[in-house]
Amino acid sequence: MALKDLLVYVDPTEESLARTRLAADLASRHGSRLTALYAREWSDEQRHESSVAEMGLVTAKQMNTLHRRIEASIDETMEPVRSALDALGRQYGLTTEWRSVAGSPSVVAPQHARYADLCIVGHGAKTDPNPDQYSFSETLLFRTGRPVLFTPSARPFETLGRRIVVAWNSSRPASRSVSDALPLIERAEQTTVVTVDSADFIGKHGGLPAERIVEHLKRHGASTDLIQLENVPAWAIADQLQNSAVELGADLLVTGAFGHPRLWEKILGGVTRGLLDRMRLPIFMSY
Repeated sequence: MALKDLLVYVDPTEESLARTRLAADLASRHGSRLTALYAREWSDEQRHESSVAEMGLVTAKQMNTLHRRIEASIDETMEPVRSALDALGRQYGLTTEWRSVAGSPSVVAPQHARYADLCIVGHGAKTDPNPDQYSFSETLLFRTGRPVLFTPSARPFETLGRRIVVAWNSSRPASRSVSDALPLIERAEQTTVVTVDSADFIGKHGGLPAERIVEHLKRHGASTDLIQLENVPAWAIADQLQNSAVELGADLLVTGAFGHPRLWEKILGGVTRGLLDRMRLPIFMSY
């Protein structure tokens, strides 16, 4: 599958501008159409203001004026991101589309992501401190049926998918992620497969040696090598994977979303949670 239709979810933040630049760089190298999706959701303060006005028995004309002012405020807030998309389209010679859609991001984004090859989204903090709850971006992973590429907020990246690390453990999620990421892997300058305690998945689960996945990727024309990490405690796997990726100069980590299919609403695998909670580089995931 070629990456010909990219969707980037945007909001009025500096992080969103950086994410859009990364998406444009990726789209330019793959000859992709780039669509930016903005959810026009009223803030809590705006909804409260409207409710108070309704309880105050204001006239229909006054309510219309208030709603137009709120909508104009949303237009003003999103304009820098829209202008950035236009500028990036001219800079990279891209076909771009701006979609401003009324509704909650958790409802709007999954629907639009299903009509794209890849959804690029920031990994925002959870609004609920309960560790069993998911952030908006994590929920997309389970609801879209498409791969999701998360971008970190802490460290800016200039490129995306030029040097890739694949976290491999011979599982179904890992296999799905590698398959979905093949268009990226085929065009990358270098791909490194990293395994953690490979004897575990070879001996316990009947997996094949990690060299087999390296051979598979090379058949796709990828420049690929292998690093095998041993004796890594389970609690340290997420950090060790990212440390290795950063040391290799990677700008993308490809990994499966490890969890429990029947209970994804409540349980996300410890390694996946660690990767997302302490993200140091962009992460491509499939489920």
